[in-house]
Amino acid sequence: MNEPNENRVIFSLNEELINELDKIAEVADFLWQRGWAEANGGNISVNLTHLIDNSVQEFTTPEITIKLSEPLPGLAGNLFYVTGAGKRMRDVAKSPLDFGSLIRITDDGQRFEVVSENGVKPTSELPSHLMIQNFLRRRGIQHGVVLHTHPTELIALTHCPPFDDAAKLSRILWSMIPETIVLVPRGLGIVPYILTGTPQLAIQTIRHLENHDVVMWEKHGTLAVGDDIGHCFDLIDTLTKSAKIYLAAKTAGFEPQGLTQEQMAELARAFGLPTEF
Repeated sequence: MNEPNENRVIFSLNEELINELDKIAEVADFLWQRGWAEANGGNISVNLTHLIDNSVQEFTTPEITIKLSEPLPGLAGNLFYVTGAGKRMRDVAKSPLDFGSLIRITDDGQRFEVVSENGVKPTSELPSHLMIQNFLRRRGIQHGVVLHTHPTELIALTHCPPFDDAAKLSRILWSMIPETIVLVPRGLGIVPYILTGTPQLAIQTIRHLENHDVVMWEKHGTLAVGDDIGHCFDLIDTLTKSAKIYLAAKTAGFEPQGLTQEQMAELARAFGLPTEF
């Protein structure tokens, strides 16, 4: 760790923060191994504020301070890990802080500061991530995770007009394997195609997150939210497994039977889930 000097913010990692960064690295590797993170595809943000003790020590002005497109006073003082702009998940898996940054929202909620020493510029999707993180805080999730990736089979289904209906697609995915109902009882939301990185995409995503923990961006990718990055990965992984089963059956030339309405309702009752079919 460098000694403090002009225009430098030193951030000392504690054991809990290191463990969380290790979890981020593990999931980044999973995304790459699954083939969901081509080139610099996908991005991650994790709220680490609860892991701060006296680790942030401001000596002078940070090297990178950027004004937010809109103030987010609800996130004032919060610390996030975010993957870097143009960085590859396979590299994040090796070293999260060399290919991502720790950023802090200023106390007035107007700007963010990069407080890790490497100075990696955060993902271009950061405004959307922060808007969604702000929504998660309002919903009572203090340790918010936003995970965006490109699962091949799920994206393929959004190219098929009959699956524009989120309720219909959710029912199909639920019916392919029991675990999908258990792990993703709120089903899947679908946002019609919107240019990536825009406030409009974030606004529409948040609207769907009112009722879902996983949202598809049509012809683009998937976004999952929660309070644990491993669980967010599990949600997408399970939905993708269902999509694979469905597409495998169709490729083999038959319509998959799927679980019946009664069987899905039985699962919902057995696990105390609110899902209705």
